Amino acid sequence: MKDQPSKLLQHLLPTFANLVWMVAFFIVLISGPRLMNADGDLGRHLTIGRYILEHTEIPLRDLFSHTMAGQPLTPHEWLAQVIFALADKLMGLDGVILVCALIIATTFRFVFVQARLASWTLGAALLVVMLAMLASAMHWLSRPHIFTFLLLAVWMTVLLQLRKGKVKQWWLLPALMLIWANLHGAFIAGFATWIIYGAGLFWDSLHQNIPEDEVLHPRFWRYYLLGGGAAFLVSLINPSGLGLWKTSLGYIGNDYLVNHTVEYMSPNFHNANFWPFLIFIALLLVAIGLRKKRIESGLLFTSAAWLVMGLYSGRNIPLFAIVAAPLLAQGLDELMSGVTSRVKFLGRLNDMDVRIQKVDAALKGYFWPILSVVIAVICFSAGFRFDAGKTGNVFYPQLFPVDAVNWLQENPQKGDMFNSFTWGGYLLYRLWPEKQVFIDGQTDFYGEAISREYAQVMNAAEGWQSILEDYQVEWAILPSKDGIVQALGSDLGWEIIYSDATAVILRRK
Repeated sequence: MKDQPSKLLQHLLPTFANLVWMVAFFIVLISGPRLMNADGDLGRHLTIGRYILEHTEIPLRDLFSHTMAGQPLTPHEWLAQVIFALADKLMGLDGVILVCALIIATTFRFVFVQARLASWTLGAALLVVMLAMLASAMHWLSRPHIFTFLLLAVWMTVLLQLRKGKVKQWWLLPALMLIWANLHGAFIAGFATWIIYGAGLFWDSLHQNIPEDEVLHPRFWRYYLLGGGAAFLVSLINPSGLGLWKTSLGYIGNDYLVNHTVEYMSPNFHNANFWPFLIFIALLLVAIGLRKKRIESGLLFTSAAWLVMGLYSGRNIPLFAIVAAPLLAQGLDELMSGVTSRVKFLGRLNDMDVRIQKVDAALKGYFWPILSVVIAVICFSAGFRFDAGKTGNVFYPQLFPVDAVNWLQENPQKGDMFNSFTWGGYLLYRLWPEKQVFIDGQTDFYGEAISREYAQVMNAAEGWQSILEDYQVEWAILPSKDGIVQALGSDLGWEIIYSDATAVILRRK
């Protein structure tokens, strides 16, 4: 059988890495409405990004709420917000989803490439990247945290390259961190990974657990520390300087805010969305337990640490999947090789895998991702909707107060509002700057005090009326089925002025 394709096919056929990219890319496009509607923060990100584009300045004080107006603001996602707002300006919400598709697809291309380098079999790498995608899919949202997915994947790639002796690439760490620290507050994940991976390598060095053919470069530690140290210094190049670190670490240290934020809670394994994560863990345990070859402690320590963080907080599951992919690929590769060497039928599959890899290595069809983007842009421009429901990339009126805000634009209300937490971003997107919100999803900014007051009002707990009076709230927009609506409706000082299946607007008499 001829293993090498013709010259024409070499340039026409996509590589497996690009196939993975395209699969992820179009999955995101198909899932676009879910990415937008599963979270309420997109509107806030677009509003802040739009402000930066229009005023060519990054807001360092709050302009978006009446409860925290003028208070110092740490813009820890400003660059991502600008990217989203620019995409929205050029292509509307379709542009935002296109950006998300580009980021997520590129992330898992990096994951696949690292899994491929860690294993001899193509099948192991494909299985790992599929599991990583499934495990992280529920956190595929149109939010700046997807930039952390990509940057962690690239960051991990650089660490592995340094480990292989390419120490002159140390400068990539500060270069990545300069971008990361201005894109998303989870840039500290990069430093956590750098420390843990380094600790694993140091453990191996200390116990002389490194084979001669894998010995560290003589100047490895010099460049490893130089890269991490330089990365810390450039992380201070942001609008808030050291304040960025205080904000990112301060939120994690606030038990009330963390315990009342769904994505920070431990995964509920009775929810089928978390089952791929469970399968990933099970396969990793089996692969490590049955492995006969040496396991590098750098990968082991890093995977174990992010597994703990993923079990503690669901938002860390994608980061675990990205970091642990090479280790799982190594283990599955050894398992699959052991089985195929003993079973004749499966041995043929192994031979086929080898031949496919030879073909893949000869392919040069690098234009496929570019072609995919061009096709997506043309389709969006023509009004094509990728999602199965053909609703397009819009905010669902059954989840957001779309019709209520339409009414508000025709019947503007005087005074400050009280609003549902999850609607804060959408209300900013539709009503700012004419109206400021009571609260939105940026709880690290609003802090524990206002978050508690908000919860007190929403639960109609004792003293809720005085909170609305203290903030001089004149009207409220709330989900129709919330208990506070009944409490306000029965209060003689309030009246319902608008109502639909999703939202109710009430006003003081």
